[in-house]
Amino acid sequence: MTQKVIDIFPPQKSKEYPSPILKEQIPRKEKIISHKEKKGNLLKKALIFLPVFIVFVFAVLHFSFNKVEIKIWPKTKTINVDEKITIDGKNDKLDLVSKVIPGKFFEVERIVSDEFVPTGKSSEKAEGVIRLYNNYSTRAEVWLAGTRFVSSEGKLFLSKNKINVPGAQTKDGKMTPSFVDVPVVAAQGGTDYNIGPSHFSVFVFRGTERYTKFYGESSGAMKAGGEILQVTKDDLARAEDALIEKAKTESVASLKNKIPEGYVFSEKIIETKILEKSSSVAVGTGAEKFSFQVKIKSTTISFKEKDINDFALMSLNSQVPEGEKLYQESLKAEYSPETFSLDTGKVIVQLLVSGKIYPEIDSDSLKKSLARKPISEANILLENQPEITRYEIRFSLPWLKNIPNKLEKIKIELKVD
Repeated sequence: MTQKVIDIFPPQKSKEYPSPILKEQIPRKEKIISHKEKKGNLLKKALIFLPVFIVFVFAVLHFSFNKVEIKIWPKTKTINVDEKITIDGKNDKLDLVSKVIPGKFFEVERIVSDEFVPTGKSSEKAEGVIRLYNNYSTRAEVWLAGTRFVSSEGKLFLSKNKINVPGAQTKDGKMTPSFVDVPVVAAQGGTDYNIGPSHFSVFVFRGTERYTKFYGESSGAMKAGGEILQVTKDDLARAEDALIEKAKTESVASLKNKIPEGYVFSEKIIETKILEKSSSVAVGTGAEKFSFQVKIKSTTISFKEKDINDFALMSLNSQVPEGEKLYQESLKAEYSPETFSLDTGKVIVQLLVSGKIYPEIDSDSLKKSLARKPISEANILLENQPEITRYEIRFSLPWLKNIPNKLEKIKIELKVD
């Protein structure tokens, strides 16, 4: 039997190999990215998505804001209506068929006065007192008013009243003259008769014995002779007219304040009555100034502006042909009172009404005709409309060239000049 030999070696130190390390256990070094690199990456991403965003925005704008506004000026012509209507202050009901509009009375009273300068002139006569002496007879005498006395200057004066001449007195066979004071006035006006103290003789006794036995003396001057202002009939008439006009002017202002808002006031519908008038002096009175006063009452009839405008609109609408339409903003109503009677309380007014009319345009049909059309075709279609004078097309987005297909995005606005 063969013997098996086994070599026995001493144990040797085995060679060490590093143990396997998992990938996850190896720490990674962090990569540092600069701010510039980050910005560049963002820009690249933005550039990638920008076209998409622009397309999206344009799509939103196109579908949300795709609108068009079309302004159309239709052909117009003016129609006129001439009517006569009655403003009735005693009627409170509007009757458009009978052409009667209710009115309302308003009245005010005014008292005005003022001073005026006369335009007339008069020559005033000088006046004074003569002491008349009787050295002729012891018998009393009565002389007539207007007895003439002549001054030593040759100026003639007249007694204003009759004269009771007392008789002279005698004592021891000697006569003592009696006297009486006589108010006199110059025979003519003017300053020439404003003479000082003078000797007077009795004109009628010239050439007789009595001429020297009856004589007069004035101790004071004759005064007030000259030219002065005098009130004439025309002066009073002028003052009255001026104050009536002044009162009317004040009445107009007062009446305006009394008229309610919405009512029409016309100065042509005012009646004025003179209640009182008075002057401080009579005709022929000499005065530097005089006062005059008048009291008047002014009455008017007013009416609502809405009533007359309603009537004007009704009258004009009745004249609008079929297929035409009245442009109400063009309505004009001019009225002028012809007659006014305070007794009847009625005012006849001439009413002139005018307004513009234009052909009726079917906006819905026009929208349907314009929908989806390019701007060039829309222009041709509108230009061939005989009832249109001009038009304007404005898109909400400037790059649009076609009329939207949805009617609600088409706005048509009628414009009347």
